[in-house]
Amino acid sequence: MEASETGNPPLDGQVALVSGGLGDIGRATALALHRAGARVAVSDLAPVRTGRRMSPEFHYTRVDVSDPEAVRDWVARVERDLGPLSLVVCNAGLVVPMGALETTQAVWERTLAVNLTGAFLLAQEAARRMVRRRRTGRIVFVGSWAGHVPHAQITAYSVAKAGLRMAMKCLAVELAPAGILVNEIAPGIVDAGLSGKLMARRRGLREKTRRKIPVQRLLEAEDVARGVVSLCQPENRHMTGSVVLMDGGLSLKGPI
Repeated sequence: MEASETGNPPLDGQVALVSGGLGDIGRATALALHRAGARVAVSDLAPVRTGRRMSPEFHYTRVDVSDPEAVRDWVARVERDLGPLSLVVCNAGLVVPMGALETTQAVWERTLAVNLTGAFLLAQEAARRMVRRRRTGRIVFVGSWAGHVPHAQITAYSVAKAGLRMAMKCLAVELAPAGILVNEIAPGIVDAGLSGKLMARRRGLREKTRRKIPVQRLLEAEDVARGVVSLCQPENRHMTGSVVLMDGGLSLKGPI
């Protein structure tokens, strides 16, 4: 990561929140923000003692992002401990492989509660605080190429990510005059998390999947993290309401 004109890291002194920070993408993003100079707070559902294993340099809190009170308490605690925030990465998510006809109401509601409602609640609470303090900032939603290409076996997840995109655009319009830029990074198939574990379990699946991607490469969690950090750069002063699609051309072909 290049230093700024002052010689300091580009995000020096900024406070960043990353939800779902113990997952592969969340952890990679938190580390990338930290290397860029930010003070980073992460949340997840794991017990606090598990979160502390990530790094003593990170502020960790156990949070269910679908609980508005828990989100408010987390953001308030981070600002009390680290200072006013200016960077927010709404990354917490879950996916249950299940087709439309098999999807239960419980799976549907929980998937939307975490992936859509939880992301919105965090962005909303953070933005309210930034606006009150007249602070500019960056909010990045971690979406998915599944938000615009139908995926029959992850119906609830695809619907949640499609809704997330519209939430991002609505927030971008409303927050632009306050200098708060809101964008989405939409990864394709990442060789990490649930998809990484699935490919590791099924012999030959990783190579088969790789060949179907036009660029012939799977994403790594660190690739996504670099994309998030780029959207948080102070030099990014005009991009808002945008989707950074990192799918290697998958969406040009449709579901695999």
